[in-house]
This record gives sequence, structure tokens and C-alpha cells, in this order.
Amino acid sequence: MAEKVNLLNFTLPALTEWFASQGEKPFRARQVYKWIHQRGVAEFDAMTDIAKSLREKLKASAEIRAPAILSEHRSGDGTVKWLFDVGVGNGIETVFIPEDDRGTLCVSSQVGCALDCKFCSTGRQGFNRDLAVGEIIGQLWVANKRLEEMEAEGQSSRLMGDRAPADAEGEARSPRPVSNVVMMGMGEPLNNFQPVVDSMAIMLDDNAYGLSRRRVTLSTSGVVPNIRKLKDALPVALAVSLHAPNDEIRSRIMPVNDAYPIAKLLEACREYLEVAPRDFITFEYVMLKGVNDAPEHAKQLAKLLKSVPSKVNLIPFNPFPGAGFVASPRERIVRFQAILRDHGVHATIRESRGQDIQAACGQLAAARAAA
Repeated sequence: MAEKVNLLNFTLPALTEWFASQGEKPFRARQVYKWIHQRGVAEFDAMTDIAKSLREKLKASAEIRAPAILSEHRSGDGTVKWLFDVGVGNGIETVFIPEDDRGTLCVSSQVGCALDCKFCSTGRQGFNRDLAVGEIIGQLWVANKRLEEMEAEGQSSRLMGDRAPADAEGEARSPRPVSNVVMMGMGEPLNNFQPVVDSMAIMLDDNAYGLSRRRVTLSTSGVVPNIRKLKDALPVALAVSLHAPNDEIRSRIMPVNDAYPIAKLLEACREYLEVAPRDFITFEYVMLKGVNDAPEHAKQLAKLLKSVPSKVNLIPFNPFPGAGFVASPRERIVRFQAILRDHGVHATIRESRGQDIQAACGQLAAARAAA
């Protein structure tokens, strides 16, 4: 018996093409696509405006298969972390971070990561494989359904915030629990380029989740050729994991810098801004005691970023077993921020969320034994 086609793997154009191959009209693909993504429906019998004959045909050849939840953990601050099953021996982690004016989902793009950033738990896990479109968009599909279940059960007053109609920038937010997506989970998104781009296209599609390009952020460690590819393919908000003010430190903690040093990375960022939905690049900078947190490092960073409109997110290091690094003291982070601001760089300190459930930045490792 032939394996059924997973419709979560399709963008709307691809689904329309598949329906055409089945002798069906394009509008039928759009109907099914809306049922899947706007309403979160997985059973064809529930698609009540579709002819019964088509529903039977779909049941015989297709399915809507999202990753299954292996475990769910709730933090004291309202953060939720899911461990998803994506095949024999493989798990990925996804994190939902609630705020008053938004609900942000941190999505994984690979099982593990090949880049071996020294301060990241995922990098210590090594790389297994890329995720398919259905496994990437499936994280969003499941998260919305699960959060709506929590809300219906009265479990989620802290999760949903006040469901404000607009965020802090005045942009209308989604009526679904997840209003923002960050491709900042496990893996390097630009090393799984086409499935990630197709997944983000579904997120942006008004027939699916209808998120704006400002509400979808891709975070990269600096894969320069694919930053340029993203510029042409689907320019969403861009965040760059910088974490050092010079090549010597960055190469020591991020081996990717040997291939794409800072000067080439910043050149690609300037080009990206020509089409980016925001007029700045976000640079992420994890604060490692005695490594990259000295006042002189702050001055070097400010000088470095003069040529790129930017916002710097200073990230307190989140420890994990065997990390080999220590978090910078809070007062040192505040001093670092003050120096950047004194030099005209917009800098914020990211407040770590979900540390008590190992869901904070750099802590995702998908240990199935912990499920």
C-alpha cells in the first residue's frame, strides 16, 4: 500500500499542483489548505464544505500528520516547552513564550545542529538531519491547537496575556495564540534552506496563518551565501548570532566564523536591509564571563556596528551541563549595555524565560530521556 501524502508538507501553490494531479480544481486546494492551517483540522470528514466524494478520495491518498508531542513542560513564568517526536530516536524542542501583547513560538529547523557553537547545548548534541516542511510548520500547527485547548480548559490565563488586538508597535496581532514566530530553535535555519523558506511562506500566507514579515524572524549564525539567497527568496525579519566583537573571539566560540568572518557577514547584512521588513538587523550577543564581556569588547562592538543599522540583544548565558562557560554578572551586562548606548547603539538585555524547564536560549537539546 502506497504511503499517504502528508498535506502539511505543501505550500498553497504546491498543494494546488498536487490537487491538479488528482484531477481537482484549484479552489478545492485552497479550501483544504484553510481547513488545515486556519482551523487546525486534521480529519477530512470535518471539512464540511467539501464534497463527500473528495473527502473519501483524500482519506485514501493523503493525511495531515504533525509531529507528536512526547512531553510538555510548563515554566513558572508561563513559558511552555514541547518535545516532539520526529522519527526513530529523534526529538526536537519547541518553546512558546507568552507576553502581554504577543505570543512567540520558537521553532526548530533541524534535529541537532552541525555548527558546534561552544556555548549552545544544541551544538553539543551534534547534527542528525534536516526537518521537512511538515515537521517545521507542524510545530506551529500543534502549538496553536494545544494552547487553544489549554485556554478552553482554563489553564492558560498566564499563557495568553490579555490577547491584545495590537502589539507594542501598534501592529494587529493574530487571533490565534501564536502571533509571532522566531526560527531560533534547534538547528541553523539557513542550512535547511528550502524547507524553512516554504514553512515561512505558509506562516505568511493569508489563507493560512496570515503573519506579517515583521512577525516572523529568522535567526542565523551567519551563513553568508544563504543570507543573500533569503534576501531574494523571502526576506523576513533577520537576527544574526554575533556573540563577539572581533574575529579572534568569534572563531573561538563559533567555528562558522572561519568560513564567513565578520566583515563578510556585515556586508551581507547591509545588502539584506535593502529589502528587509524592518530597518535594522538584530544582533544577538550572549554574555560570557571573561570571554566577550569586557568594556573594551563593548567599544569594539559599537565601532563594528556603526555601518549597519542595528539593535543588539544582550543575552545572559543560560547554563547547561558541561557548558564550560559562566554567565556574566548582571552588573557587567548592564555596564556593557551602557557603553553601547553611549556610542549610539540601541541595546537591550533579554530577560531569560523558561530556565526552570531548560527552555531558555541555548538550552534546547531534545533529550528524549527527559520526556
